[in-house]
Formats: sequence, structure tokens, C-alpha cells
Amino acid sequence: MRTLIVLLGALAIPAHAAPVHPTKVDVVERAETDTFSVKGGSAAENVGDVLTFTNPIYDASNSKKVGVDQGYCVRLIVGKTMECHWTLILAKGQIMVDGPVADGDNAPDTTLAVTGGTGAYRGARGDMLIHARDAKATAYDFHYRLM
Repeated sequence: MRTLIVLLGALAIPAHAAPVHPTKVDVVERAETDTFSVKGGSAAENVGDVLTFTNPIYDASNSKKVGVDQGYCVRLIVGKTMECHWTLILAKGQIMVDGPVADGDNAPDTTLAVTGGTGAYRGARGDMLIHARDAKATAYDFHYRLM
């Protein structure tokens, strides 16, 4: 028992440890390949529709291509929300996100969870804010804040 106590003491994090500073990754997605697979019904939008995409990603000024993203969303509430999962693929690694995305006319900004990463982003956690750049949602600002 004494050995266990000493071992646990060695793993304790000191109270004066420096805080973790977030890493910011700001990019623009151009929604060029978004494709819906319609699950049924006569309406243009149905619960269960699946959106798939592999879109180009540009720097924050929307001038230089820096990667791609790929993923899917499932429509859960018509005109309101989709549940999404995708991977941002950049030269230094990948960042994965999951969560609900606001959908429909005048959709508000949405924040998703960053669930992991590879390469320079290995073990990433944090969040990502999506902001539509125009009313037709042809491009989005993605603001990643990683810990």
C-alpha cells in the first residue's frame, strides 16, 4: 500500500502548472461537392436525408487552398438541424469534429466538438464554430479552437 501512495504522489499535477493555451485554426470551406441522398417522401427535405461532401479548404482570407474536408451529416429536424461528422485534412495533420449543425434559412452559427486529431493535431480537443459566409451557404468560416 505504501508503494501505491508514493506512485500516486509522483503523478500529481502541481497546483502552479501553466495553463494550456489554445491553438487557433481559421479556414474557409467552399461547399462545392455537397450532395444529399434523399431517404424518401415527396418533400425536398426529409428526416434521415444524408449529406456527403469532400470540399476544398482555403486559408482565412479565402485565397490559398490549404486542404480538404470530408464527411457526412444526417438530417434530424427538417429546416432546423443535422448531426454531422467530418475530418479536416491539412498538410500537418487532421482534425475531427462531431455535433449538431443548424440548418435552414438564416441558420445561426453553430459550435461543434473537436473529438481528435492526427499529426500536429494529435489528441486535439476543443470546439469549432461554423459561420455561413453568405445566405446561400456556398462557403463557411470554420474557427477551430484546440486545447
